[in-house]
Parts: sequence; C-alpha cells; structure tokens
Amino acid sequence: MDFLVTLAGRRILLVVSGGIAAYKSLDLVRRLRERGAVLSCVLTRGGAQFITPLSLSALVGAPVHDDLFATGEGGATAHIQLTRDAQLVVVAPASADLLAKMAHGLADDLASALLLASDKPILAAPAMNFRMWQHPATQANLALLEARGVRRVGPNAGSLGDGEAGEGRMAEPLEIVEAIETFFGAHGPLRDRHAIVTSGPTQEPIDPVRYISNRSSGKQGHAIAGALSALGARVTLVSGPVALADPAGVEVIHVETAQQMLDACLRSLPADIAVCAAAVADWRVTSPTTAKIKKSAGAPPPRLEFEANPDILASLAKAGNRRPRLVVGFAAETERVIEGAQAKLASKGCDLVVANEVGAATGTFGGDANTVHLVSAAGVVSWPPLPKSAVAKRLAGRIAELINAE
Repeated sequence: MDFLVTLAGRRILLVVSGGIAAYKSLDLVRRLRERGAVLSCVLTRGGAQFITPLSLSALVGAPVHDDLFATGEGGATAHIQLTRDAQLVVVAPASADLLAKMAHGLADDLASALLLASDKPILAAPAMNFRMWQHPATQANLALLEARGVRRVGPNAGSLGDGEAGEGRMAEPLEIVEAIETFFGAHGPLRDRHAIVTSGPTQEPIDPVRYISNRSSGKQGHAIAGALSALGARVTLVSGPVALADPAGVEVIHVETAQQMLDACLRSLPADIAVCAAAVADWRVTSPTTAKIKKSAGAPPPRLEFEANPDILASLAKAGNRRPRLVVGFAAETERVIEGAQAKLASKGCDLVVANEVGAATGTFGGDANTVHLVSAAGVVSWPPLPKSAVAKRLAGRIAELINAE
C-alpha cells in the first residue's frame, strides 16, 4: 500500500490577516476541508476588508472569530480557548504588521493575543509588497520568529496585488497544504529516516560565462523531496540551478556542477534513502578557460575536449558500508524507455529505477506532468500520466513501503 499523510481529524486554527492575498485563504480552507481537516478561523479587522466573515464561515462550516473578549467553554477567553483546541496555528496571509506584532509580543486584537498565548506550533505564510518584505525591520522580525520556532512557507516571487512584481506573493494554497502535511508527517512512516534527493540540472563550465547543461526544471526532484519530508523524513535536497523555491522543511544544498553535487551527497551521508532525480551532465569540459573565449573574424570555432563526469547514482549505490539502504535512480530516455532503465538498474547497482520518456513531444522537461515506470528486480510497474506532485507522493509512499519492509 502507499503511505500518505492524512489531515483527517487534524485540528487547525487559521488566522487570516489583512492583504489582498486573503482571497487565497478561501481556497486554502476548501483544500484543507477536502482533506478532512477540522478548522477554526480568526479573521482580523484588516482581513475583513478583503473577504467577508460570511464567506469564510460558509466554507469553514462554523462561525468565524474576531472578538478578543468573547468567552468559550468554562469561561475561557477566545484567544485561550482557540489555541487550546488546535494542533497547529496557520497564519495565511501573514501581513508585515502581524509578523511585527508576533515578534514583539503585542496583543491588541484577537489574532495577536492568541498568537502570543499559543503554545502550539505556528506556520506563517507571509504576504506583502516586496519593499515591505525586503525591509530590514521585516527581515529582523522574521529572523526572531524563526529562532523561536515559527515555521514559514513562502513568500514567492511574482505579480503582486498592487500591480508591482517581486518577492512577497503569498504561497499558493496547495503549497501551504503541503507544508501542513509536512508538519503532521513528522510522525509519519519515514520518521527518523534521512533521505538525500538530487534535483535539477548541472551546469558544466566552458569559460566564466558559458556552460553545458540540459532542460531539466527540477520540478520532479523538488516534489519528491517535499513528499518524503511530508512522510516524516529528514531530507537533504542537493539541487542544481533551478528557478524553484526551496521546499518547506527541507535542508537544501545549492550546487552547479556534477562534482559539486557528488561531493555534497557524500558529505550528507549517512542516509537511509537516496533518490537521484537530477539530470546530471554526463560530460564536462576537460580544461575550462579562466577568461571568456572570444570570437574572432575568420577564426575557426574552439575545439572542446571532454571527460566523463562522476556517476553520482553509482557512487552512492556502491558506497560500501556508507551505502544508503535504499537507492533510487532515474532514467530519462527518448526511446526504449524500459530497456534503458533495466540496463541502468543492472549497471549502477541501485534498488529501483524510475523511468520516464523526455522527448520534446512529451513535455516532461519543464512541464507539470510525468509518466513513469518503476523498474526493479521484481519487474516493471507502470503508472498512468500524473501531475509531478502526484508522482512524488506515490513514489514517497512506495519508498516508505520498501524501507519499512526490510
């Protein structure tokens, strides 16, 4: 069976503060309720400027709280009762104002009072103008909160509600859901396991401004890292250059070359699991120049000499007593997909190969969907076309099943 994190019955207190991103909280509520979470909601005065208590309560299926001095069971005030009942407090969006109140212990409304009174874990999804996000005061407040154990998801870079663009856009609802699943997955089937995941392309330099690389976006590898973390694993993600945010709750080591990726993986041992999802360049230029190669009129193009890059998958699979207990490779093929994966399984010494076709017509590189085949000594299991996030969750479940069966 596949292991999946379930939010069914999990008690989550959602705080919605002011900002245009508050409209996303309505979708977040819907997504959490689809997964069986039990929600209570607090709407700040600023948040109510963007969404109504009626719309939020209709989706939650319960009244929305906004009164600091309301009383609950046994005469407890609202800010005490609400945090007493919750397993996790999620602040989405978390405005610059509310982050400042949290950092400095202010408590002049229900939201800030309950956050000060809460002894439960807090997950914040910041959202604000990029200048507010970059301001030293906000960054200092954030550093203080993170030092106290407040978790964070986002913000992302992109278009902002005021027509500008930059970092400050609230994480998408599904990203926040994944961060919540990661929190509750700390007690999942991969708890106390360490996983190394490689992701993205590598860039092999020709000279200081040019390099050899490939079309990998890193979406599948990053999704796998997040899915393993959601099942409770401690994950080290070794990533080549990608245009993706680091997955929440995951240690990320950023590298450029194949040699740097291998060195980072070896430094991260010991590990229980290794998933080599990166599209590593097979070759590198033997002697990259230290100065830019210039084009001269009439001169022939430069001749490049290549040498083989280290084989990261084989190095981990044949690491002797430092070998992870389960080593998973990826085979990106443009033809004879299954045969290529079977050959890799035999030659690399890994336990499982995830094979996929990456020809131009498939849209796999850079796209959001994937069609994979799991190739092992036991045979071949083919999955239907799925979003990469779904592939990641199913693969993480399969990994949990395999490693817990040992």
